[in-house]
Amino acid sequence: MKPTFTKIHEALNWASSFLEKQNREPFAAELLLRDHLQMSRAQLYASMRDEWTDERSKTAFIKDVYNYAEGTPVQYLMGYEYFYGRKFEVNEEVLIPRPETEELIEGVLKRKKEHFPSEAKLDVVDIGTGSGIIAITLALENPALQITASDIAEESLEVARKNAQNLEAPSIRFIQGDLLTPFMECGEKFDMIVSNPPYIPEGDMEDLSDIVKDHEPIRALVGGADGLDLYRRFMEQLPHVVKDHALIAFEIGVGQGVDVAEMLRKTFQHKGIQVEIVHDINGKDRMVYGRF
Repeated sequence: MKPTFTKIHEALNWASSFLEKQNREPFAAELLLRDHLQMSRAQLYASMRDEWTDERSKTAFIKDVYNYAEGTPVQYLMGYEYFYGRKFEVNEEVLIPRPETEELIEGVLKRKKEHFPSEAKLDVVDIGTGSGIIAITLALENPALQITASDIAEESLEVARKNAQNLEAPSIRFIQGDLLTPFMECGEKFDMIVSNPPYIPEGDMEDLSDIVKDHEPIRALVGGADGLDLYRRFMEQLPHVVKDHALIAFEIGVGQGVDVAEMLRKTFQHKGIQVEIVHDINGKDRMVYGRF
């Protein structure tokens, strides 16, 4: 039965209550309402007693609330998510940006200054770019960086290119290919290599929310039986594409820090690599950095 409401606060009350009964996040009601009304949070709360007279937008809002209750991520319904203070378009061809990846960006920018204090123009590659959040954010935060973004899926690259255009990012080169293979084939090398690869173990997929496992692209989530398959492949390829003075940065899954750090140490032991395992704001191992 279609809900009936005439005022904005009634729409919010209905949606929040309905989602809570469906064991979904009630706050999604506010996000969807603001999206359909094209209002900021302050504008929404100032308009709570106003009439909602546009039946078309009201119907669309109700449809989205039902779709979210059935498991579609709210970010896909709205078509965007904010990352590092910027609005990125997303769809079911790309992973939804997570706050933890903002910490990866901060770590890369910090270590760039430490490791390359006198070098401005550096060649950087973001592997598995998805929606482009890492490549685009690095380009906007440090326009001197010469950035390449790659992904195995052309559908993901289409989203990344559109985000780069929308956000007026400096010229980013987009390449379709499997991990570092395109660059190995042409002999290209980089100063900085950054990646947030798929790292969820296959056996953990069933424990994920249906909002994640049934809608976000599996190719961006699963990293083999133990979640480390992509890191192992990186270790085979990295020596062929890094310059003599380089910074490598990975986002990792919880509990994978020691394993990925050891892989880097073994791969670049001859270069005297310095490896760090860094925890996120929640105290979980989330990033591994290597530099030599």
